[in-house]
Amino acid sequence: MSAVSQSPAPAPAGRALPRNCTFLPEDWRLLARNWYPVALGRELGNGPLGVTLLDAPLVLYRAGEAIVVADNLCPHRGVPLSMGKGDGRTIACAYHGFVFGAEGRCRHVPANPDNNIPPRLHLRTYPAVERYGLIWTCLDPEGEPAIPPMPHWDEAAFQRITCPWIDIAGFAGRQVEGFIDVAHFAFVHTETFADPNNAVVPPYMPTPTPTGFEAEYRSSVGNYPIGVSDRGRPGFEWLRHFRVHVPFTATLEIHFPDEGRLVIMNAASPVSARKTRMFAPICRNFERDLPVEDVYAFNRRVFEEDRAIVEAQKPENLPRDPALEAHVMADRSSIAYRRALRARGFSRFFSA
Repeated sequence: MSAVSQSPAPAPAGRALPRNCTFLPEDWRLLARNWYPVALGRELGNGPLGVTLLDAPLVLYRAGEAIVVADNLCPHRGVPLSMGKGDGRTIACAYHGFVFGAEGRCRHVPANPDNNIPPRLHLRTYPAVERYGLIWTCLDPEGEPAIPPMPHWDEAAFQRITCPWIDIAGFAGRQVEGFIDVAHFAFVHTETFADPNNAVVPPYMPTPTPTGFEAEYRSSVGNYPIGVSDRGRPGFEWLRHFRVHVPFTATLEIHFPDEGRLVIMNAASPVSARKTRMFAPICRNFERDLPVEDVYAFNRRVFEEDRAIVEAQKPENLPRDPALEAHVMADRSSIAYRRALRARGFSRFFSA
């Protein structure tokens, strides 16, 4: 199930850039049209929650059944609303106690309780969608929410798990490119699931889609954690099906023995041009009785292995000129990703 909260005062086109913006203006405005997760649904209790998206400080709070996403500054004297308190229906500013409720509207000014509340005291808000256990928003929305699909999430046979987020000191595009890379397992993930003696990448071919591309990759590289006694069947062919939704979301569906399926969403939320908050909802139709904490721990170990690589890459962004980096046949997904970004106008935020 998903919850949708639409705001009465969406951010206007051409809005001022965030303070200390790390993106070029044209890059920021292009990225602001897309939807990103900013928090786990379970993180948001009765009080306000401060987050950052594209260098823009935001505050999240619950107003009954609705979720409000707004600029994280009180319109009165500019104090972050995330410093205040809430009761699940409203939040109150820590400085003068101004109360804000549904749709970001100011409902109470303690110093002048009998006066009319001027419209300028209402918060600038953004739409909110709760899906896959995540709260998504968009800073410059156009039309219906464009939340990337996740295979099998709503099917009764599948267990739904929303892992804790991971912060990465790197560009979201580099992180996504690493997630869809099929040649790094034998060198990066040898402490978690991969076989250092099985590095060959069989031929595969990405297929363009309206939102990016898909790629199916078949090999004998298993996906069971190292140390598990029964790691599959000899000769079993593992199928990994990637679905990429530009700019920064991808899903990986892994086909296990006995019709088992594991789906991982990699939703890279650009906190800034040099920081990414990676969200990873998971669903699976096997081992449903295992503690979710074990899934959290294994997932973090895998992504921590990737994080070390992403944070060390240079240039930090994806190179604008493909000739600046060498390529091999196993890089077809990476090349398809860069092409998909360029085709949708995203090449402007590549490094020169």
